[in-house]
Amino acid sequence: MSLFDFFIRNRSEVLQLTFEHLLLVLVATGAAAVVGIPVGIMLTRRASLAKPVLAVANVLQTIPSLALFGFLIPILGSYGIGRVPAIIALFLYSLLPIIRNTFTGINGVDPAVREAARGMGMTDWQMLTQVELPLAMNVIVAGVRVATVISVGTATIAAAIGAGGLGTYIFRGLRTVDRTLILAGAVPAAIMALGADFALGSLERLLSPGSTSASQTRRKWVLGTFAIVIAVTLVCFSVIGSLSKGGDRVVVGSKDFTESRIMSELISQTIEAKTDLKVKQATELSGDLCHRELVAGQIDMYVEYTGTAFTAILKHEPISDPRKVYDQVSQDYESRFNLQWLAPLGFNNTFAILVRGEQARRLQLKTISDAARYAPQLRAGFGQDFMSRQDGYPGFARTYGLKFAEPPREMDLSLSYQALANGQVDLIAGNSTDGLIDKLGLYQLEDDRHYFPPYEAAAVARRETLDRYPRLRDAINGLAGTITNDQMRKLNYAVDGEKRDVREVVREFLSQ
Repeated sequence: MSLFDFFIRNRSEVLQLTFEHLLLVLVATGAAAVVGIPVGIMLTRRASLAKPVLAVANVLQTIPSLALFGFLIPILGSYGIGRVPAIIALFLYSLLPIIRNTFTGINGVDPAVREAARGMGMTDWQMLTQVELPLAMNVIVAGVRVATVISVGTATIAAAIGAGGLGTYIFRGLRTVDRTLILAGAVPAAIMALGADFALGSLERLLSPGSTSASQTRRKWVLGTFAIVIAVTLVCFSVIGSLSKGGDRVVVGSKDFTESRIMSELISQTIEAKTDLKVKQATELSGDLCHRELVAGQIDMYVEYTGTAFTAILKHEPISDPRKVYDQVSQDYESRFNLQWLAPLGFNNTFAILVRGEQARRLQLKTISDAARYAPQLRAGFGQDFMSRQDGYPGFARTYGLKFAEPPREMDLSLSYQALANGQVDLIAGNSTDGLIDKLGLYQLEDDRHYFPPYEAAAVARRETLDRYPRLRDAINGLAGTITNDQMRKLNYAVDGEKRDVREVVREFLSQ
């Protein structure tokens, strides 16, 4: 599918994500301007504060964006995902150029002009508003311009914490090795950044002291319009936030990979078909954000895997009995988090140790033990999750006696598939139901020593939500045992390999 065709077929979602992206940028940079300009003015009156304040702003600018998002999540508690942390992070990134340019612009006013103003009997306030700010306004707008362009780029990363925006397409594209999806997020973001740079650059030139067209009336009109746009955006953001909380609405979360999005859509369509409830989806939540937001009451349910809950969340040592694992997580979630596990959906998405198909045929590899004999000749690459989990690489390497020639390369899980297909690594740990396995011609080795625990998929929900809407339990449990491993891989392939819309794929599956 060409990029143009993609935009035509998904125009409503593209517009929605573009609006979300624009909203994040406008609110964050608008708030930064409201705070940063007065702070910059204050620093020109309190010179002793200039160095420490600018130093703090510089430090904030150097913090990697993902690290800042991760730092804000536990601090904000129940508001730890979505637009709130994203706006706060973008706000902090925008402060430095605005404060610095305001401070530099006012300090750059010719001292002779200040002396002339004092000689005319102007007060400090009059000198600021009638002399310094008009002369420094183009420099201040230049700071807002830089902050806006930075925010447009940084806002793409906010999709990792469920804030939406065009970064949603970029992350999806990276996970599915889809250049069209990556471009679908990157191109509108680039156009938005260029448009903001051009518009604010024109405003900057308009407000330059030497500009013949910069009459007082026009300056006031432009700045007033700019202020009204920011104010309207803030009001829209507040209205949208308040509307999203009203009514009988269930919030279904999903993690940041294709299968979780499919399960979220499956649960959502089932609820709306079998009850009178409306569903809102909170998608693209990375790491353990789904669990944390479920406990915090920000979402009502999502599909989790028993092995993930058993080892990564509850910190139990891995065991291989599916019944015992399910019973233990059900009991612990009930007692510790007041959450309830519903009936398993039928498939088991365990870790899949993968090699290239041609490599498996050439070396006659069928099991992980077969591959272990060739380990000194193989290059391994694993996702960060697999490298750090209790049921991940350390125990896996001990169980099979793996001794690679060099330490495994640690990378994003979605990139590891492409690295394996391109021959940059020879063995990875993927997911057994992933559509990329078929798409890229990879081969799954048998876990002949039964190291990995079961990863049965099931919906986990807040007890309070199930008690409030009793019909939810029956609706979701109606899906129990309906999805096999092979069906799940086909559903994933339909989205990742055939580039079909998730809603359409799920609708077709339910109709069958």
